[in-house]
Amino acid sequence: MAAKYVNPYTDFGFKKLFGEEASKELLQDFLNEVLPDHLKIAELSLKSTEKLGNIESDRKAIFDIYCESKDGQKFIVELQKAKINFFKDRTVFYSTFPIQEQAEKGEWDYRLKPVYCIAILDFAFDHKNQSDYLNKVQLKNQYCEVFYDKLTFIFIEMPLFNKTENELNSHFEKWLYFLKNLEDFNDIPAILNEPIFQKGFEIASIANFTKEQMDTYQQSLKVYRDLKGVVNTSYMEGMIEGELKGKIETAKKMKERKMDYTFISEMMGLSIDEIHLL
Repeated sequence: MAAKYVNPYTDFGFKKLFGEEASKELLQDFLNEVLPDHLKIAELSLKSTEKLGNIESDRKAIFDIYCESKDGQKFIVELQKAKINFFKDRTVFYSTFPIQEQAEKGEWDYRLKPVYCIAILDFAFDHKNQSDYLNKVQLKNQYCEVFYDKLTFIFIEMPLFNKTENELNSHFEKWLYFLKNLEDFNDIPAILNEPIFQKGFEIASIANFTKEQMDTYQQSLKVYRDLKGVVNTSYMEGMIEGELKGKIETAKKMKERKMDYTFISEMMGLSIDEIHLL
């Protein structure tokens, strides 16, 4: 059965839901759930997602979504589909652009507006706590005291969010449930039957796309699926390689203990010749 709603993990789907003037209300509502309780956005404006450094040799940064509150606070909202090398470095690098653009000509006291970098991840970090899908990071000193509270990184690890409809306890969890399952919904779940989500479903409805939008979405969907295919294949190859290494190490220990080669072969799935070569 063809999907009724857009895949929000595609570039097209993500920007359709959060990066257009028509969907700005969705972005504002989502950000108000992610940000600290004392910070509520009353008015939001979308900004150019392409930022250039001060000189030509500076690297160019292209954000998924870049916006600003009425009082000047900056928000970068990114969707990261796969784990990449130096992901944390990339995130910090991106955060420097909304900081640098605040510089004023002439005399300036260096007072900065807060910058928030929110990353929705379609993968999980390698850390000990595999149940906490929300990670908030700030610069701290050796006593774990916040040294600078105007730069905040918020990472949402979607694979770690596995709550069902009956387990949702907050509006924020409803948002994550909406994003994670949107492409699989055929009807609006009762728990998401609220004005903000109704608007989200309307915007995400593939039936409302123009032919040009549909063509762009299909291309974006293909890129997403190809990327996921590569990532999944690499993961499986890594699992197989790791399993083989484990078998080899075990076979070596069995060999050191002068165990029968036929027994080692049957237990480890290695040939007699392979065991001789260990």
